[in-house]
Amino acid sequence: MTQLVLDNVSRWYGNVVAVNDVSMTIGPGVTGLLGPNGAGKSTLIAMMAGFLAPSAGEVTLGGAQVWRNVGAYRELGLVPEREVSFAYLTGRQFVQASAELHKLGDPRGATQHALEEVDLVDAADRAISTYSKGMRQRAKLAGALVHDPGVLLLDEPFNGVDPRQRMHLMALLTRMGEEGRTVLFSSHILEEVEQIARHVEVVVSGRHAASGDFGAIRRLMTDRPTHYTVRSSDDRRLAAALMGQRSVRGVSLQSPTGTSEVHVEVTDMGDFTRALPTLARDAGITVRELTPTDESLESVFTYLVQS
Repeated sequence: MTQLVLDNVSRWYGNVVAVNDVSMTIGPGVTGLLGPNGAGKSTLIAMMAGFLAPSAGEVTLGGAQVWRNVGAYRELGLVPEREVSFAYLTGRQFVQASAELHKLGDPRGATQHALEEVDLVDAADRAISTYSKGMRQRAKLAGALVHDPGVLLLDEPFNGVDPRQRMHLMALLTRMGEEGRTVLFSSHILEEVEQIARHVEVVVSGRHAASGDFGAIRRLMTDRPTHYTVRSSDDRRLAAALMGQRSVRGVSLQSPTGTSEVHVEVTDMGDFTRALPTLARDAGITVRELTPTDESLESVFTYLVQS
């Protein structure tokens, strides 16, 4: 069983701390590395892949340090976020170059198999410069898979991928996880992680914010205090009715632009959104607008760090 272990890993650039004292273990199956843009996900993946040395702590693969360990690349495959630098090559040439760098016994056969895995055979002999964003992502993935690695690292693999290609890629990563490979992909989009990752690691501002089963992380996010703005046919009566709800911690009636609105602080988002329609119907009130005021991913993660 191949495991990637990060032990109190930090990385700084001068006075800027990109990753701060992160410890986590990535094992077989699909793991989502979740966090807002700028959270340090790419830096973590670069250290896991051995392309960047930790400033403190260590990253090990199967018990051996990854940094300056050429043998680790037999087990590692990396799909970076940055675009392919050799766009003048065809997809086949790009993947075969990777196969030859790994000194595989049958580079052509391995190349063909990798292209088939990512459904890129039909376009394999076209220059990568003519590929769509999704096709370029698949070419990078084929290059990472050509030596059949046990560990696959992907940095924001779904960026710019159309829905059909996204579904194909998600199915492929799911299958690899089920085969026993260690697959980790980063994303700043909660729904992407929810669809295929059983285990989630959350990072915010270079810190490790949460770790565990996706359902547990989702409950942490769902149960955090949330603020809503509600506009209705009778805001004063609605505000009074909301005060009696168990999931409501605070209610205020405000008139920011001459028209009233109700500001609600909620402790259980799911309970509140289920109860509001029934409460309004029973009181004869029409809810005209319900807007979460702090639903950005950054606010969710900030809450996880502080809780």
